[in-house]
Amino acid sequence: MSKKVLYTFLAVIMLASLVLAACGSSAGDAPAAGDTKLVGISMPTKTSTRWISDGESMVKEFEAMGYQTDLQFADDDIPNQLAQIENMITKGANVLVIAAIDGSTLTDALAKAKEAGVLVIAYDRLLVNSENVDYYATFDNFGVGVIMGSQIEEGLDLKNAEGPFNIELFGGSPDDTNAFYFYDGAMSVLQPYIDSGKLVVQSGQMGMDKVSTLRWDGIVAQARMENLLSAYYTDKRVDAVLSPYDGLSIGIISALKSVGYGSADQPMPVITGQDAEIASIKAMIAGEQTYTVFKDTRELAKQTAAMVDAALKGQEVPINDTKTYDNGVKVVPSYLLTPFSVDITNYEKYLVESGYYTADQLK
Repeated sequence: MSKKVLYTFLAVIMLASLVLAACGSSAGDAPAAGDTKLVGISMPTKTSTRWISDGESMVKEFEAMGYQTDLQFADDDIPNQLAQIENMITKGANVLVIAAIDGSTLTDALAKAKEAGVLVIAYDRLLVNSENVDYYATFDNFGVGVIMGSQIEEGLDLKNAEGPFNIELFGGSPDDTNAFYFYDGAMSVLQPYIDSGKLVVQSGQMGMDKVSTLRWDGIVAQARMENLLSAYYTDKRVDAVLSPYDGLSIGIISALKSVGYGSADQPMPVITGQDAEIASIKAMIAGEQTYTVFKDTRELAKQTAAMVDAALKGQEVPINDTKTYDNGVKVVPSYLLTPFSVDITNYEKYLVESGYYTADQLK
């Protein structure tokens, strides 16, 4: 090969390299680092296994779509969550997915997000008192409560049994809007039985102002159950306990066992729960907790990622509710997933066969 031909060949190769570099990656390749959008994921706490599962599932879904993620847990500390969210905005997050500790405390941060052009998704818990919430991804929270009320109706056979039965009511955290939907849904089933006298609340404690449990704290629930038992049930039996979360149920069970429930002479009352946490499924297998509500957080994460992806691409965002969730300023367009009632007869189907847990985890 002559020098002239060699130089011409090398020049063509160099030119081709420059053209390829200028064009960047092809449509089928992953986006260049500078083009990859960042999703900030703010979860309230690691004390509940469900929030860990939510966070990990979302990271998996978003990263599979080619997004970068920044997952933070706020340790149930409101100033900590606020600082984490503001830091995400500063770092250039394109999206914020927020499961708030207190949905009313982030108004200023959401305004900053709006100014920065950040898409805001309320995740599982509604963000209130702000117009700067684009979408809400959650489960049918009133429906969750209806399931709990129906579980007690079934567990006590209220449609057929004569009664009366004694029941005590527990609510979730008063700074979580979901807690009110759960309570109202359950009471839509239970209130007629209370009105007729078939169900009796011996303590008289009804309404979220009296039965709520700040931060969904199981220790607080245990202490309250102990007080109820000593004050109202020294010579009576409690037949059912409405508990809206498995972490509360475990505390309630501890209080009941401390005064002799769970024995052949004094069987456990019907006890509800929510989130299908491992400790509660084990309690169910042991005959201590009767029911829980399963919300497949894998599906919620998948749905949230689909909503974000559609919004960022200017496509129609999948929603199925435009009426229910008024946050005090606007009705937030929402997607509601379906929850499932779980008991000893079907937990393997929903939790093990679906791959949510392994059989070994529940031993």
